[in-house]
Amino acid sequence: MKRKTIRKHADFLTPKDGPNITFDNVISVRIKNAKIKDDARYGIIASKRLFRFAVQRNRVKRLLRDWIFYNEDLMLPQFDYVFIAGAEILNTNRENGREYIKRALTKISQNYAEKNI
Repeated sequence: MKRKTIRKHADFLTPKDGPNITFDNVISVRIKNAKIKDDARYGIIASKRLFRFAVQRNRVKRLLRDWIFYNEDLMLPQFDYVFIAGAEILNTNRENGREYIKRALTKISQNYAEKNI
């Protein structure tokens, strides 16, 4: 799968009643139907409110990218994924983070793939 990122602000916005999966205040995953049906796209949000310093935000984004790339085969092409970093992400190790992403993507594929939101 080719890795594609969400670039436009409008693509980050998801419906308020759409699915939102949260794990232990580490990550939250929102999905919405993709405009382009080629490959799954992803976006990462690491807010300045939670991560005050750029060093922290950059580390969070690196961690999330690693976790996403490790589990990218679980991403469905009909969805755009927005990963929102939680406060506890800096205290999570690589293996646990990869497991969080795997569980989130598996749950999404089981619950929402057939419904196609």
